[in-house]
Amino acid sequence: MQSPEPSSSSPVLLNIGGKKYATTVETLMQREPDSMLAAMFSGRHTLHDHPTTGKGVVFVDRDGKHFRHVLNWLRDGAIPVLSESDYQQLLREAEYYQLLGLVDYINERLGWKETDNSEAELTRKDVIKCIQTQRVRFRGVNLSGLDLSKLDLSEVDFSYACIKNTDFSYANLYKAKFGQVEASSSSFQNAILRVSLLELILKNLFWMEQTFEVPIYKMLA
Repeated sequence: MQSPEPSSSSPVLLNIGGKKYATTVETLMQREPDSMLAAMFSGRHTLHDHPTTGKGVVFVDRDGKHFRHVLNWLRDGAIPVLSESDYQQLLREAEYYQLLGLVDYINERLGWKETDNSEAELTRKDVIKCIQTQRVRFRGVNLSGLDLSKLDLSEVDFSYACIKNTDFSYANLYKAKFGQVEASSSSFQNAILRVSLLELILKNLFWMEQTFEVPIYKMLA
């Protein structure tokens, strides 16, 4: 017997291996509709395989530490840069939950660690189409080697992206976000940046012991 279909905004309380998480049915179903998590809360299946506590918390006997990355993937379509061992552990969790998009993403990230000749997931034309929308996020996307010079990329979120050898010269990067990027040998010559953003980029690149071309900047307070 199937359970009644819950509202997409219904809150969901989870206990994953002893760690508690709160999210919504919409988050669990929207990005990966064919996953086990989506099936559990879609009303298509009962939850008899996953016991609940007296307070309605669904218990899943899996790794609780890495489930936060699973939720971040379902919410934003991106995860932070992790060590290879953490990627491998997260891959096992993604396979268990049947998150095929996350499985492909992790395999691509592991592939980046094996070669510096990774291919960008988007073209310059694709980026131009994206920035014509209201809110643009390239979180965790591989943009390595692209020519993004002279584009208006203001307020774009590049967090966790791979931008190795990417050309941002003369681009407008005002209020753009570059947290935890992979940016070795990228060029920001004559790019428009906020001072705080410049400091963040330099901090990230210093932490990764990478270098990139920084001859001239136009800075906005």
